[in-house]
Amino acid sequence: MKKQLSAEQALSLLGVLKARFENNMQRHNGLKWADVEARLEANPAKLWVLDKMEETGGEPDVVGYDKATGEYVFYDCAPESPKGRRSICYDHKALEARKENKPANNALNMAEEMGITILSVEQYRELQLLGTFDLKTSSWVETPADIRKLGGALFCDRRYDNVFTYHNGAESYYAARGFRGALRV
Repeated sequence: MKKQLSAEQALSLLGVLKARFENNMQRHNGLKWADVEARLEANPAKLWVLDKMEETGGEPDVVGYDKATGEYVFYDCAPESPKGRRSICYDHKALEARKENKPANNALNMAEEMGITILSVEQYRELQLLGTFDLKTSSWVETPADIRKLGGALFCDRRYDNVFTYHNGAESYYAARGFRGALRV
C-alpha cells in the first residue's frame, strides 16, 4: 500500500488541519501553525497517517509539543469516538475468540494499520482537559497486560461532567464504542 499522499491530497489535508488548528487554539497554546506545517511537510509518511485519522472521522489536531524530541503530538479530537472506528472489539485475540457475530475489526489492529497508537487512560484524561469528548460514545483505551490476560479491556467516556474508566470483556463491541489515537510528528 502506498503510504504517501499526492501533492493535491497533501495540500487539501494541510488546509483542513490548519483550519482546525486555528479554530481550536485552546488545544495548543503557544504553538504556531507554520512550525507544525513545516514538520508535516518534512514527514510525508506522517501526513498519510493523519489522512487515515481524518478519513475515519478522528478530526486530528495538535495537542502538545515534546521539547525533548521536537515532535508535535496529535490526538483524535472528534466530539465523539471516530465514526469509522466503531463497532470493533479490543484486539486480535478477542476477535479470534468470538465464535459468532464477529465485528469487522479490532482497535489495536486498526491503530497499527493506520500508524497510530491507541490512547492510554492518562492521554484520554489529558484530551478531556482540552474540551468535552465522548458524551454519547465511548473509546477503547490501552489496557494493562494483567487485565488483558484475564480477558478484560478498558474504555473511557465522559458522563455527568466527569471522565470515567470502565472495563468490559475484550471481545465485546458496541455501535457507540470506537477508539481514539495519537501520533507524534
